[in-house]
Amino acid sequence: MKKRNWFTSWRRLLLWSHVLGVVGFYLVLWFRTNPNSRKSQPALKSASIFNFAQAGRSVSIIVPARNEEQNIRRCVTSLLEQNYDDYEVIVVDDGSTDGTARILDEIAHYHPQRQRLYVLRLRDLPKGWAGKPHALHAGVQEARGDWLMFTDADTWHAPGALRFAMSKALAEGIDLLSLSTEQELPGFWNKVMMPMAYLGISMQYPTRLVNDPNSPVAIANGQFILLRREAYDIVGGYARPDMRNTLLDDRDLARNIKENGFRLQFVDGRKLVRVRMYATLRETWRGWRKNVFLGSRGGLPFVLLQLIGLPMIAIIPFLLPLLAWLKRRSMRKGNAISAAELYTASLLELGPLLAYRLWMDKQLNVPWYYAFTHPLAAAMFEGIIAQSTWRVLTRKGVDWRGRQYYGNGGGTAKEITSIGSS
Repeated sequence: MKKRNWFTSWRRLLLWSHVLGVVGFYLVLWFRTNPNSRKSQPALKSASIFNFAQAGRSVSIIVPARNEEQNIRRCVTSLLEQNYDDYEVIVVDDGSTDGTARILDEIAHYHPQRQRLYVLRLRDLPKGWAGKPHALHAGVQEARGDWLMFTDADTWHAPGALRFAMSKALAEGIDLLSLSTEQELPGFWNKVMMPMAYLGISMQYPTRLVNDPNSPVAIANGQFILLRREAYDIVGGYARPDMRNTLLDDRDLARNIKENGFRLQFVDGRKLVRVRMYATLRETWRGWRKNVFLGSRGGLPFVLLQLIGLPMIAIIPFLLPLLAWLKRRSMRKGNAISAAELYTASLLELGPLLAYRLWMDKQLNVPWYYAFTHPLAAAMFEGIIAQSTWRVLTRKGVDWRGRQYYGNGGGTAKEITSIGSS
């Protein structure tokens, strides 16, 4: 009898420790990401108050593009139609093998603002470079602007996006301004996966700390980065040896800017910039797989903690009601944990979990009922994290846009043909 009581007591202790852990995690996450604060994310309607003379504030917009025939026309057209006087658009065609080059030629010949467009075509990727840093570096070499703006080929920019960003940067003395973007999430898997991805990013890189000059936390969104050319040149940009082969070009650039004493700000730009990152589950898996291990702030120990903790805070809470139901149907009696106790634990865990997930879904314009796919998203990311960790540590490498990184070459990109343009 004593042995049974001891076993039951330990099970009860584990249950309520888990409840406290889950509730505590989502409460800390809530306050850490500070979702109700707008101090670091000012309302975009305030952009109308800025009326600065733009002479001498030239901007070079640089767009790296590799096999982007589905997106490039929309992106470049929106950039050529910005409500700003002094800017140029440099598209770096990084060895595309699809219809990207043809579409760029059409825009260069027929768009009314074609005089602003310059297409730089790259053929080979030098040893020691990753594709995107090399394309950005090549674009910077051609840039004539006082400011640089980096963006991705899968974005769309409202006509006032550049004007807003420049006005804010000049008014507040910001050296690197990055905008969050509205995510276009077609299909089932995008809506399942993106909220979980945002949860992980916001947990490790809360905006409040990113914008705090006294905090070492730094990140930028590669879909929209505006920075002073002088600051870029001082830190060495993507020509730095430690930047040439990074797959986290936006985060590492932001870190170098902040470490060198320049001002970094990350603000809400969802009304100004939209992005369509992935179209299929395969693209989503590979896209996050290349970043998730390398993007962990805590290195391998924190990644291992994620592998252990993710099922605890995202899957088990959804299993407790099932366990309580099975317990209730069981005919076994005794002093074990009751069904009522399990139902109570379930309510306590699912309350803050679903509250946070529903808020996140609202920010991403995901239907509310996708909150119940939270355990599915966690299971998928468990696989992505595990595979990303394994492939990097064993030097098998991660692949993206037809190139493989961090394989036998120790960071040097290698051309591969098996994945095409995915």
